[in-house]
Amino acid sequence: MKIEKRDKPVPIKPLVNKVAQSGLITIDLDAFYPQVSFAMFDIKDFLFRGLVLYEKKFREAIAAHDWTPYRDKVLLVTCTADAIIPMWAYMLIGVSAADYAKEVFHGTEEEYIRAYYDRYIAEMDVEKYRDQRVILKGCGKNPIPPTAYMQLARKLKPVAKRVMFGEACSTVPIYRRKE
Repeated sequence: MKIEKRDKPVPIKPLVNKVAQSGLITIDLDAFYPQVSFAMFDIKDFLFRGLVLYEKKFREAIAAHDWTPYRDKVLLVTCTADAIIPMWAYMLIGVSAADYAKEVFHGTEEEYIRAYYDRYIAEMDVEKYRDQRVILKGCGKNPIPPTAYMQLARKLKPVAKRVMFGEACSTVPIYRRKE
């Protein structure tokens, strides 16, 4: 095989980032995923025979409970037993853990993440996306609840020119303002 020499050098064209030039703005909900540790508190463990809440014994057990393992964590309070738990019991746990836990939440980790995104999106200032083409990035390392995408798309509709889902190289159109 013979290699030919060229008299003129081949011009090298600079790489052009067409995505950056497109004016598309990407919102990555994964970037806002809560960076917290979780701890579970099951009221069942404080019930008589796992079913009945006796107020005096419950109060004593909550007062004697070591809350230090929950320090700086999101404390997820639940009851896995099929028992009737009075509202004040949840309140008592909340105030007892308040000096230790970063946050006290009634529900599962999945429910916490959903509520977290609901709060985050409700407080989000979308005015900077006015008349812009916005992509809600779809792939990430964390499980983003579908409701987060739904609520953010709904919130962007009055301000954005277009709302899309996916990646800049492959988007799914969600909304386009009629001109």
